[in-house]
Amino acid sequence: MTVELGWQLGLALVLLVGLGTGVALWGRLPTAKSIPWVALRSGAQLLAVSLIVGVALSEVWLALIFVSVMFTIGVFTTSRRTGLRTWRSRGAAGLAMLAGALPVLAIIFLTGTAPLNGPALVPIASIIIGAMMTTQTLVGRRGFAELRGNLPEYAAYLSLGLERTYAVHAIVSHSLHEAVIPALDQTRTAGLVTLPGAYVGVLLGGGSPLQAAAAQVLVLVGINCGHTCTAVTARWLMARGWLLPPDLRERLRP
Repeated sequence: MTVELGWQLGLALVLLVGLGTGVALWGRLPTAKSIPWVALRSGAQLLAVSLIVGVALSEVWLALIFVSVMFTIGVFTTSRRTGLRTWRSRGAAGLAMLAGALPVLAIIFLTGTAPLNGPALVPIASIIIGAMMTTQTLVGRRGFAELRGNLPEYAAYLSLGLERTYAVHAIVSHSLHEAVIPALDQTRTAGLVTLPGAYVGVLLGGGSPLQAAAAQVLVLVGINCGHTCTAVTARWLMARGWLLPPDLRERLRP
């Protein structure tokens, strides 16, 4: 199955954007104005990326550069979403993402499960990096909200003679698991509620259903592993004051 460039594609996109925007306006959703812009932006980005990917797939070193750029953009994206403004805090966010992505990719490629070449590295790494970015964002937004809402509890821990690392760790731990739940639910319902992207991608690429299932299981299990590593690392970095926005860094002085 392929989607051809033509007037049919243009018509379908216009109708989809129009329907989404119209319903959002009718429902008075604040995202109404964002729908057309996001559609235009995604189209332009994917067009540009399609031209670059063709080159990146030809050599492993080019694929590594491309993946590194994607990772950097992911770090800045999660930093913006979570209010991290200093290079130190952004570096900590990148470290949390790397703690989840690097072990997963190393296991996949060093075991020979997937060949270390451009066509395998770019799609697999992009999925894993995107998942780690989402985890870091969820952990950060929820964890920072927990810390802001529990400043009296934090002060109580300190008054008992406990260190800041223990206090922050205890407060953030209440909601840490919530960042992992979406991936677990996706893995649990794979093939029952939806056919995930890797499965569909292998099928569209001409692979057999069994090959598609193997690729999807590998990706889902890898994402679950990476989510856990990223979430736990992010908590560790928060507890040490490295992964905190400016207001919390000031309020959570030991």
